[in-house]
Amino acid sequence: MDDYLKQFQEMISLRGLTDHTIKSYSTYIRVYLDYLSNILHKMPEDVSWDEMRCFIRWLQRERGLSDRTMNHCISQLRFFTLYVLHKPWDPTQLPMRRVDSYLPFVPTQKEVWLFILSFSNLKHKAILALMYSAGLRVGEVCALRYEDISRSSMRIHICHSKARSDRYAILSRNALDILTQYWFRAGKPRGFLFPHRTDPNRPMASYTVNQFIFAKETELGWEHRFSCHTFRHAFGTHLYEQGTDLLTIKSLLGHKSLNSTTIYVHLASNGTGNAVSPFDRMGGADIG
Repeated sequence: MDDYLKQFQEMISLRGLTDHTIKSYSTYIRVYLDYLSNILHKMPEDVSWDEMRCFIRWLQRERGLSDRTMNHCISQLRFFTLYVLHKPWDPTQLPMRRVDSYLPFVPTQKEVWLFILSFSNLKHKAILALMYSAGLRVGEVCALRYEDISRSSMRIHICHSKARSDRYAILSRNALDILTQYWFRAGKPRGFLFPHRTDPNRPMASYTVNQFIFAKETELGWEHRFSCHTFRHAFGTHLYEQGTDLLTIKSLLGHKSLNSTTIYVHLASNGTGNAVSPFDRMGGADIG
């Protein structure tokens, strides 16, 4: 079964996906191949749709996985079937699960300001200031290089974002002040602005940002509601509350589709929550 896993990983890499994605995509295919070897005693090309559905039920029962995670698993099986086995995929045989969607937590501008200012570590403060002030993803801020910061045009060049395209983001003057203080304190780095702790030729690991956010919430005695993406959601929401149009927000955030941006209409205090029901515009009419 190792050959099937190697072929699967090779096909993912040929699509130009990152090492992190390759590792993530391999998670449940590895489990699937073990299931075929140890339980079904079958080769992948001989598995029926019914047996594949049995695997999905077995996996959810054994691991207690959410429907959203099960969809990730089904997506991996689809990729494996198409690109490794070279067999057609029939979505009517193994449909994706319907999942619940939830609105993310968005702090107020005052809460964001107080949280960022609570950091004495200039590196941590600069990272959070950039994530909020420019709406950056954690991977984007960790990968920033010295030449990406344009003080003359007050823009940040984001290279090879999640959408696999470059864009320009806002460079806030307040964030630039904090970044400049950090830059001098860090020895004026000319490569990665936030290098890895042990290797200056690599960017810092993204997971460390969530670690220091969690630690600060604990220190402040706050409920653990902040994450790296909280600052990006706050940026989009607060821009919309200030009257910025959705197309501009879409461009600044680097969204591929406007559908991803419309969530800020729901999150904003002056969005759907500001609408007045037509029933309340009846002026207290006597309804008999």
